[in-house]
Amino acid sequence: MDFLIPGTVRSIPKAEAEHIGDIFQSMFLPGDLTLRQVADLTGLEPYDIQNWVKRGFLTPPQRKRYNLNQVCRILNINTLKGVLQMDTICGLLGYINGHLDDTSDDIIRDAELYFIFVRLASCVGKIVRQPEELDPWLTEALKDYEEPVPGAKERVKRVLQIMLTAWSAARLRQYAEGMIQNLNQ
Repeated sequence: MDFLIPGTVRSIPKAEAEHIGDIFQSMFLPGDLTLRQVADLTGLEPYDIQNWVKRGFLTPPQRKRYNLNQVCRILNINTLKGVLQMDTICGLLGYINGHLDDTSDDIIRDAELYFIFVRLASCVGKIVRQPEELDPWLTEALKDYEEPVPGAKERVKRVLQIMLTAWSAARLRQYAEGMIQNLNQ
């Protein structure tokens, strides 16, 4: 069964979601991605990405290229933007990473957050009926995470719980919209 990688327009076999970090690392072997490559990966218009940079949602690209953490920040935002307002998304990401246009205050790299999220999202249908049911899964997913400051792990855990709940809500909304379209046929 294929799994649409959250925030992208690409699918992979669901079993490969466990290796999302390796999949993304291989995309960056030739170097950082151009704006066009990021747009192709996400389905976003290039001007949307450039606007996010101008608004301080992520650090500016270096030599017009986006590194892995910048791309993962874009994917995190893109995953949530169908359900949450941009100021809410920025507040959520700022809760764990301070100023969004400054990586020096981050308690978790955007790539690490995104990869944990994707691994959990690939099995969320099996593990959650209520958001609090995510707790053991989140604890397991963060077992190797080393806190740069006390309380960081709990903050990351709370953000992941919100991200997974919002992502699940977006999927349910899409499913409901499809059901409505079928009523009219």
